[in-house]
Amino acid sequence: MDILGQTIRKEGFLALYKGMASPLIGIAGVNSLLFAAYSVSKRIVSPYPDLSIPQIAAAGAMAGAVNSVLASPVEMFKVRMQAQYGLPGDKRLRHVVSDMWTHWGFRKGFMRGFWVTVAREIPGYAGFYGGYEFAKRSFSKTYGKELPFWALLTSGSCGGICYWLACYPLDVVKSRVQQADHPPKGLDYITQEMRVVLRQSGWKGLFRGLGTSLVRSVPAAGATFAAFEVTRGWLVEHTNL
Repeated sequence: MDILGQTIRKEGFLALYKGMASPLIGIAGVNSLLFAAYSVSKRIVSPYPDLSIPQIAAAGAMAGAVNSVLASPVEMFKVRMQAQYGLPGDKRLRHVVSDMWTHWGFRKGFMRGFWVTVAREIPGYAGFYGGYEFAKRSFSKTYGKELPFWALLTSGSCGGICYWLACYPLDVVKSRVQQADHPPKGLDYITQEMRVVLRQSGWKGLFRGLGTSLVRSVPAAGATFAAFEVTRGWLVEHTNL
C-alpha cells in the first residue's frame, strides 16, 4: 500500500500500468503456446484422458518449459519498463527494445534471464495446472462436470496462487537479472544471484513482494482459466475443431 500511494503521488494513476504494453502485446502468443504445449504434454504423460494430479503437474511443468521461449522476452521488457521511476529520462517500450538489441543483441538482450525463466516456469506451471485441477475436481464432487462460472474463476485463482508459492524465489532472481545493467556471467548465475540476495536481505529477500503476486494471481489466473474453458466450450459446440 505504501508503494501504491507513492507511485500515484509521484507519477500519477497511469503509472500503475507501466510496462503493460509488453505483456499486452505478447500475452496472446504466450498463453496460446502455453495451453497448446499443455495439451500435447498431457498426451505425452499419459495416453488416457483422465490424468492424476501428479500427472497433471508433470504436464504443466513440461508446458512451462516450452512456454519460457516466449515468456522470457515478454517478462524481460516488462521488468525493465517497471523499473523506471517517473524521471525525465524514462524510456518508452520501443526505446527499451531498441537499446537492448543495440547493446546486447538477441541472446544477452532479448533473451536475458532465459534459463532462470525456465527454472521458474517448470515448478510454477506444475503448481498452476495442478492447483487448478485439484480445485476444479473438488468443486465437481458437488456441482458435477458443468461447473458454474464462479467455480471456474475460483479454481483458476487456486492455480495462480499455487504458481507463485511454487516458484517465487526464482522469480525474484529472474527480475534482478533482467533488470541489471549488464547480462549475467557464467552458467551458475542463478545461484550467484541468489547468494547476493541472501547476503543483502536474508531469506526474506527471496520472498519480497510475494503478497502482491498472490493478490494479483487471484483475478488474473481466475480470468485466464475461465476464459479458456468458456472459449473451448464454445469451439467444441460450434466448430469441428
